[in-house]
Amino acid sequence: EPEEFYEFTAEDYYKILATKKVDKFLKTRKLREADAAARRSRITKAVIRVRFPDNHTLEATFQPSDTIQNLIDLLNKVIAQPEKPFYLSLKYYTTPPKKLIIDVSQDFYAAGFCPGAIVYFSYDVSKGDGSDDGAYLLEEVMSLKSANDQGQTSKPLQSAPVSAEPIVQAPAVEERKLAKKKIVKPKWLKI
Repeated sequence: EPEEFYEFTAEDYYKILATKKVDKFLKTRKLREADAAARRSRITKAVIRVRFPDNHTLEATFQPSDTIQNLIDLLNKVIAQPEKPFYLSLKYYTTPPKKLIIDVSQDFYAAGFCPGAIVYFSYDVSKGDGSDDGAYLLEEVMSLKSANDQGQTSKPLQSAPVSAEPIVQAPAVEERKLAKKKIVKPKWLKI
């Protein structure tokens, strides 16, 4: 193809503008609601990750129609000190302002937590109190994490086959791969 084919021309620009104008049309409320319902139906789960101050992360999967209260109920079951008041917050890319999650009756989709969100956990105590120290999660939950870590490290050890004779075919495969690869300069590259 000629080199002019790859150049961006005024015609190309006007074609792009025309397609944008066609795509932008005013929608009635019913059409907007139908589009929102279609977008909402495509999202089947909300993956919420709760980060604790001790750098542990708890991941839970909810339905988009579940409320934030379900997340708080789950946290009350897994935190070490459920009697202490706590709050959840969102941090955006433009930190330091963090958004405290106050309305727990919102569903995850309306709160903007779909398809996933990272929520930060903190106890609602004064900073000089010092009662923030210690584990945030229950020991049973932490033991699940350590059991999961041990399971991941033991799997490769068990799945590796033990054979008495060495494998000779591996170098031949590598030689074939090297023979197939040729260094070819692309046609469009001009040096």
